[in-house]
Order: sequence, then structure tokens, then C-alpha cells
Amino acid sequence: MTGRKPPKVSFRWWVDRQIGEARERGEFDGLPGAGKPLPKPTGNDAATDWVLREIRKGGHDTKALLPPALALKREVQDLPERLAAERAERQVREVVEDLNERIRQAYLNHHTGPPLTVAPVDVEEAVENWRRSRAAS
Repeated sequence: MTGRKPPKVSFRWWVDRQIGEARERGEFDGLPGAGKPLPKPTGNDAATDWVLREIRKGGHDTKALLPPALALKREVQDLPERLAAERAERQVREVVEDLNERIRQAYLNHHTGPPLTVAPVDVEEAVENWRRSRAAS
């Protein structure tokens, strides 16, 4: 069957036909979750349920699920810990400059969610704090 619906054929019939042909070719065999019951409905939409299940499984960066304003705020809060892992001043500067660029872009782009209240980070101050933390270690 072609990728386009033939004229004078109902959409439902055409889709059912493609699904039937795919089933005959075995394209649905061995899919993850085959033979297992569907998760119980929670009242949320399917996307929300999926996100919640993924978070419960673990292994995901939950910052990726935050609205931009909160994700950037969290990044600024976590910056000292992030910079402590860097070995060279050049890398520290690159990390801070990248974060500052994303903050500037967030102010330029309209987004949904809470208002953006985070300011760009002073690169020289971040480098000096990084130096002090390395000297104290």
C-alpha cells in the first residue's frame, strides 16, 4: 500500500488496512511491554503519566522538565558545584559564558511559565570563587 490514502477510500479503512498489513509483516512482534497490562489511568493526560513514570524510574535529569526560568535559576544555584569539577580556568570561563548566553537568550525569547528572575553570572567572580575553592582543597 502506498504512503498516501487512495481517493474514494475512508480514512479509517485505509488506516486499519495499513495496521493489518504491518501486523502480518510482524512489525508489532516483540515490542516492549507486549503481553503486559496497560498502566491504570490516573486522570492525567498520557504525556503527564509518561513523564511521571520516567521520573519514578530514575536516571533522568529533572531540570529538563522545569520551565526555562526555573531551570536556569537551578543552574545558577548549582554552578559552584558544577565548576568544582572543572580542572582548567578556561573551562570554567566557558561554562559560565555558556550559561550567561542561555540566560540572555531566555530574556530575548518569550516563554511560558514563571517569570525569569535570574541575572547573568559575573565571570570574573565565578573564576575567583573557583580558584579559592581549589586552593582550600
